[in-house]
Amino acid sequence: MYRIKIKELIQWKISKNRKPLIVQGARQVGKTWLIKEFGKTEFAQTVHINFEKMNRLQDLFKQDLDPHRIIGTLEAFFKTKINAANTLIVFDEIQSASKGLTSLKYFCEDAPEYFVIASDSLLGMNLHRKESFPVGKVNFLYLFPMNFHEFLLALGETGMAEILEKKHFDMLPVFVDKFKEYLRYYFYIGGMPEVVNDFVEKRDWRNIQTIQNEILATYENDFSKHAPRELVPRLNMVWQNIPAQLSKENKKFIYGVMKEGARAKDFEMAIQWLVDSGILLKSYRVSEPRMPLIAYQDMSAFKLFFNDVGLLAAKSKLDLQTIIFGNDVFIEYKGAFAEQFVMQQLRAAELDYIGYWTNERGAAEMDFVVQNEGEIIPIEVKAETNLKAKRFKLFCEKFKPKTAYKSSLTDYKEENWMTNLPLYAINTITRN
Repeated sequence: MYRIKIKELIQWKISKNRKPLIVQGARQVGKTWLIKEFGKTEFAQTVHINFEKMNRLQDLFKQDLDPHRIIGTLEAFFKTKINAANTLIVFDEIQSASKGLTSLKYFCEDAPEYFVIASDSLLGMNLHRKESFPVGKVNFLYLFPMNFHEFLLALGETGMAEILEKKHFDMLPVFVDKFKEYLRYYFYIGGMPEVVNDFVEKRDWRNIQTIQNEILATYENDFSKHAPRELVPRLNMVWQNIPAQLSKENKKFIYGVMKEGARAKDFEMAIQWLVDSGILLKSYRVSEPRMPLIAYQDMSAFKLFFNDVGLLAAKSKLDLQTIIFGNDVFIEYKGAFAEQFVMQQLRAAELDYIGYWTNERGAAEMDFVVQNEGEIIPIEVKAETNLKAKRFKLFCEKFKPKTAYKSSLTDYKEENWMTNLPLYAINTITRN
């Protein structure tokens, strides 16, 4: 596998202002693999401590937070010399070690010569509520499931991936059938590295949802393990309801769909916990598509998505026959998979802001309105091959965006007021 974030890790290594790095992301998105691969390719040795598994080292920081004592203890435990210049020190699942996060402050201040990476699955961020967080003393890297570009690379389709990376849009029609085929695959497989790797190695379609269901079960088990006890029933209600919410024509989250009489105040903490954990993605309504979008954010109206389209497929019990034999997947659940896919790709690109727009009456809607490098870009998502875009054109005529995209299965086409960008090329809007 290849993860694009390896480039950011290399930049972190050579940075003159390097601080201890915290790699964040939901469980199962490949944090440990990425860090190990980085250590293998960029350092002479890696000292890796998983605090969830290595109980004996969970008290490593309790005596004091002196980095040199900590290094000495690790040298004794692993029976190796830790050379600051060529050793990567990894504190995996650091939330499981008391004062682990606080220790990073002192590595920054007193031992900046060491290369230290800590990983955190987000689910444990609040386990030590009285623990001091090293504000300003750490760098951050956030990891998401594999995007479609990384998926193509994993399948060995380096040429197709390069076409997207270099924006060779004139070459897209030559490979259009193959792009659509792999897009169907991605809708079913998704970007969870374990699932992708299993498919690449075995090409066993029957095993995909087995692994995905195991990941879903891991998430659900973490609710009771990490969340406040009183939130658990509501976490489960929200979690189980996401496919139903996305199957609506209007995908705005409606509490009443989940439970008759349900109110925002009853579920807002549960929703925020799921978003903070990284397993749900949230998109707020903006009242005006103007800079900065966050200033026009409507906190009472939002959409929720899974962090991975493959997990949506598994949770929705998507029939494998749909993927193999036709394009029905693109319009299943009123285009839910297409919109989920776009949200996932945009989120992985870490745009400045991702929202959606409706007018006050809710009669007109724009699926996505994003802010990227000082520009506001509207994106309409069409699940089918459909060039009709009446509401999109009205939006563009009213707000006059410099750049506008309609993403569908239609071939790449530039018009004077918008560009039709194929779904499989959606993440090219963030590539220079």
